[in-house]
Amino acid sequence: MTAASAGLSTNDSLLVFDCRLQEKPLREDSDRCDDMAGEAPGVAQTILRLLPIWTMLLMFAVIFQQPVTFFTKQGMMMRRSIGSSFVIPPAMLQSAITISIILIMPLYDKLIIPFLRLLTRRDKGIDVLQRIGIGMCVSIVAMVVAAVVESKRRTHESLRVDSQRLTIFWLLPQYVLLGISDVFTVVGMQEFFYMQVPTTMRTIGIGLYLSVFGVGSFLSALLISVLELMNNTRGKSHGWFSDDAREARLDKYYWILALLSSISFLIFSYLCRYYGH
Repeated sequence: MTAASAGLSTNDSLLVFDCRLQEKPLREDSDRCDDMAGEAPGVAQTILRLLPIWTMLLMFAVIFQQPVTFFTKQGMMMRRSIGSSFVIPPAMLQSAITISIILIMPLYDKLIIPFLRLLTRRDKGIDVLQRIGIGMCVSIVAMVVAAVVESKRRTHESLRVDSQRLTIFWLLPQYVLLGISDVFTVVGMQEFFYMQVPTTMRTIGIGLYLSVFGVGSFLSALLISVLELMNNTRGKSHGWFSDDAREARLDKYYWILALLSSISFLIFSYLCRYYGH
């Protein structure tokens, strides 16, 4: 009876000892998670820290809206026929952005990055913020090219001779430039917002990246409304966005986008020094 009691007591002790061994790592992991949660910044703090860069990227998102809006409208006011029967749809040129991305992406890894490594003597060639900045500069150049082409189109349109109208292929450079800027800025934005948030807030980073284009779309519409209102208050019968090919002034709109984007880029360059790589 005593031996049985002693055996039962020994088994109970072993069971309690095993339970303690199983609980110990769970407690340590739980304490470690609590410490990490205490050290990690909150959602509001993370968003506020990234808000300045996020704001400066909105003008790039506004430019990003142009191929599906005013670039297409610009193409509708140009000569689109090839031969006597085939007419090019203006929206077809949007494929030039996709094609340029497909062609530039392999060159970026094989040619551009090795060349930048020689210049900067860094393993990555350039950091994420520099990559975003290069794309912003290319998008500004695209707006300048678009403004120059539109001014040239209006000059030819004033001749009122259909054969003297510019061909739609004059729009290809601005489409290709936006495709190049996409390779730099859009990919850089994804990496920046993903890496600048704690591991427990990765979805916040992705949400910040996507919200740039959503808010940029609303900002584009707001800018157009403001410009239209300014034209109406001046008593002009035709605004910058008129359907009349001879009255539309998309060139002025493109110059404004280039100016606002240049200001955003300068502020962006200043803010970059406050963000770690």
